[in-house]
Amino acid sequence: MKRICHYISEYMAVLVLLGAVLAVAFPCVLQPIPMKTINYLLGVIMFGMGLTLNLNDFRIVFSRPKDIIIGCLAQFTVMPLLAWGLSKAFHLDEALALGVVLVGCCPGGTASNVITYLAKGDLALSVGMTGVSTVLAPLLTPLLTWALAGERIHVDVTGMMLSVLLVVILPIVLGLVIKSLWPKMTEKAKDYLPAFSSVAIAFTVAIVVSANASKLLAGGLLIVLVVMLHNLFGLGLGYMIGRLLGLAEPKKRAVSIEVGMQNSGLASALATLHFAAYPMATIPGAIFSVWHNISGAIVAWLYTRKPYPEDNDGRHVL
Repeated sequence: MKRICHYISEYMAVLVLLGAVLAVAFPCVLQPIPMKTINYLLGVIMFGMGLTLNLNDFRIVFSRPKDIIIGCLAQFTVMPLLAWGLSKAFHLDEALALGVVLVGCCPGGTASNVITYLAKGDLALSVGMTGVSTVLAPLLTPLLTWALAGERIHVDVTGMMLSVLLVVILPIVLGLVIKSLWPKMTEKAKDYLPAFSSVAIAFTVAIVVSANASKLLAGGLLIVLVVMLHNLFGLGLGYMIGRLLGLAEPKKRAVSIEVGMQNSGLASALATLHFAAYPMATIPGAIFSVWHNISGAIVAWLYTRKPYPEDNDGRHVL
């Protein structure tokens, strides 16, 4: 069973892509499932994240505040502005532009930690950035969405804040509490959680895609291109920021991946909860969920082929 779970988590990108393709080919299978189901699925994913964390993971916030601040500033400036710029450049309609902006304004995704590990980046920094950006999300995600999309669409900032708290923060806190109360039980479940989360992510994407399959086929190529550019520019600019600031190679990789990979499931969930009048707003998040896992796997492979530079003592910079 552990080996099966290992393969499921290792090939999450393939699983997500397969779920999206099947949802387009056979949309009627999942269409009866209410869209609000993705909110519960995202909560389950966040709960699993909480079970894998511990309070020591957040010590980096206090021991290396400069790195965390750099990463979070990049996270909440680069991706939102890229989303706004791309939606303007490609003249996206209101719904798709909103969906792209929502993706850009969300915190880093949990998959970024796995990709950073595979890329031999600074895993502690990645975990710290994900944690801090997630904690900031209830405030920054609604405010940034309002600032960038509010001129065209009414944005319920307070309602979005409550949604992020309930769907993201509360499940993570519950996971942390349960892990502290029953550490042995959660340790046994640790080997199965990544696979469980991978299946939940694939199911979330499939539900969103099936609900909008016909519209996705009608105008999907443009939004796929925008989503791909959003992710790739984020990965590239994240690395450039690290380079300009003179960060060590593992830190540059962590910032690059953390900036480029978003919690796109949260974007789809917020679109479902607060922008029901714009059903296509859920599509960018679903496409991003598929694509950033594929690009992340490729980027990790490329990074591992590039050796770390050495410091003055001849040792690898860590």
